[in-house]
Amino acid sequence: MIVNQDEKGWEVIYHRAHALLAAQLAGHWKKENSPVRLYETIAAISHHDDLEKEWEENQLTPAGTPLDFTLDPSTSLDKLRVMTKNALYRGRWVALLISKHMSFLNEGKRGESAQMDRFLDEQLEHQEHWRKQLKLTKKDVEDAYAFMQMFDRLSLILCQRHLPVGERALEIAKGPDGKRYDVVQMNDGKVTVKPWPFEPEPFTVNIEAIALEQVMFKDNDELTQALQKAPIKVLEWTFVQP
Repeated sequence: MIVNQDEKGWEVIYHRAHALLAAQLAGHWKKENSPVRLYETIAAISHHDDLEKEWEENQLTPAGTPLDFTLDPSTSLDKLRVMTKNALYRGRWVALLISKHMSFLNEGKRGESAQMDRFLDEQLEHQEHWRKQLKLTKKDVEDAYAFMQMFDRLSLILCQRHLPVGERALEIAKGPDGKRYDVVQMNDGKVTVKPWPFEPEPFTVNIEAIALEQVMFKDNDELTQALQKAPIKVLEWTFVQP
């Protein structure tokens, strides 16, 4: 979960909703500059956080407050393997990009255990195998994953309420073209990206967030029930060309 504190309690955004927002953003990319297999790539973006099942797992801090994903260091290799395996049901390209994402998130843990090293090596083998089967170049894969990373990051910036005030720029990432992209919230509340990578017309994206007024919970069941009963609010951002 993505958990933001506000004046009434907590604003909670599910990871699957964050992934859907990332896919919405990616869908507005200027088509002439798109990576290979654009629609399958957007599908991978929309499903890259399907591993998260907030209704089944521990989602509380030791203090009994909702657990933001940045505070949860746990990694289940079995679940990560299942994530990649299940992605194959959508196709090898989706599975390849999901596997690349698993590598990106966990490569820094290489050397922590033999099990982790084996998992990371498996992912590299899968990626190379699927790439060759699909007859794609390494650059095709790297460019598409840079595209995926860019919109994963932009979605997180929005969901975590990290847009700076005062029309200050915040780096998103390098895009598939190798350029650095920054996001800026203007004084009127609209948002732009520099350099502008989208089709020229303005567009609006949205996400559903849960408004929790209860601050602490005795256990996960109580939190789950509260999440299911709490009101839902829609967050929107309108993007315009600078």
